[in-house]
Amino acid sequence: MKVAIIHYWLVGMRGGEKVLESLIDLYPQSDIYTNVYIPSNISDKINNQKVYTTFINNIPLSKKFYKYLLILMPFALRVLNLKKYDLIISSESGPSKGIVKRSNAKHICYCHSPMRYIWDMKEDYTKNLNLLMKIATKIFFPYLKKWDIKSAKNIDMIVTNSNFVKDRVRKYWNQNACVVHPPVKIDEFNIVDEVDDYYLVLSQLVEYKRIDIAIKAFNKYNKKLVVIGEGDELNNLKKIAQKNILFLGWQSEENKKKYLSRCKALIFPGIEDFGIVPIETMASGRPVIALKIGGALDYIINMENGVFFNEQSSDSLLEALNKFENNSDKFNSDLIKKSVRKFNYTVFNQKIKKIIDDVRSK
Repeated sequence: MKVAIIHYWLVGMRGGEKVLESLIDLYPQSDIYTNVYIPSNISDKINNQKVYTTFINNIPLSKKFYKYLLILMPFALRVLNLKKYDLIISSESGPSKGIVKRSNAKHICYCHSPMRYIWDMKEDYTKNLNLLMKIATKIFFPYLKKWDIKSAKNIDMIVTNSNFVKDRVRKYWNQNACVVHPPVKIDEFNIVDEVDDYYLVLSQLVEYKRIDIAIKAFNKYNKKLVVIGEGDELNNLKKIAQKNILFLGWQSEENKKKYLSRCKALIFPGIEDFGIVPIETMASGRPVIALKIGGALDYIINMENGVFFNEQSSDSLLEALNKFENNSDKFNSDLIKKSVRKFNYTVFNQKIKKIIDDVRSK
């Protein structure tokens, strides 16, 4: 069986790329197709596959400005010659699902999220554009929405990473989906006997992650907050932060694991489609203080492995912090880790393999 995996773009190693690695484990002879490819930013496991690109990759400066080339990606995908493949798996967050397959081939879409750029995050995407680009998005985004909906109709099975994304697939694409949560290497994270006196943010520092809420809360809370991550918002966050907030920038995977295992709790203030870092935190035996919406609803059990706050505000987060401090002795590290064991690679691979086998047998 010849297998192709279509991934929107390969420019860094985040949650979507970790799922891609797991799909490669399932189908080690698969070929990879993508719109933009920066090998130096990608793992050896992916680079060791045959990786093909659309013509987008050959456009000057595309590796830096690829998100401004969204309008070209549907056409770039459509002209790919995939006739030799029996199974096509699209990994969708940016454009990847709008391919043309052989009539008797099967197409499974693993959807991390319908494209936020054209749906619920359109304002964030366009607000910093110049006038010409804003006019272009007003002209072309309606076309992209139509393409997004239409291309979803040609998929044999849609799989989403959370119930939150399943609902968004129904809302924007008017399609049904099943849920298979992303895999996490649970046993690579360790529980320690003694934790340190700090809370942790581990995140890309971009606006929609709402790390500003954590900064504002800890400005009032006067407890130590460690912030790991880089992004466009770093300088803005530093400007408003008090001395109890420490910014560490980029850290190695080994250091990230150390900070996760020794923190009092992870602060998770954004609306996320799923959220790998909270699972990694709980795999380290540490609880998560999270906004009560999005993918977090699939894995946080309030007052067992974490604490929810109801509003995306610093005051609501402060209430949750006080609740956690008053009940911190009730959180058991071993039970916290046990609560996320179902998110391991073996479970993911078994579920995805069964779905694909069922679709191919029809």
